[in-house]
Amino acid sequence: MSKLRKYTLYHNGKNDKWNLCDDKSNKTVKSFKSKEVATAGGVLKKVLGKDGGSVKIKKLDGKFQEERTYPKSKDPKESRG
Repeated sequence: MSKLRKYTLYHNGKNDKWNLCDDKSNKTVKSFKSKEVATAGGVLKKVLGKDGGSVKIKKLDGKFQEERTYPKSKDPKESRG
């Protein structure tokens, strides 16, 4: 099985947007006006495309909130989530 790309969704205080960042390249893939817009039904899945990936979602204070895998079929079996 191929390794999933890893991403982080976090709040950028400089421009007051939520950025989806590729953890490997440290580059912003897409910016959103709010976390609600980014996490709404299917938005992250569409941005990640057919290859999918694992997205760590942070709270406004920068602390870890949750992790989501797209598509769900690529979620590791040993994952509790």
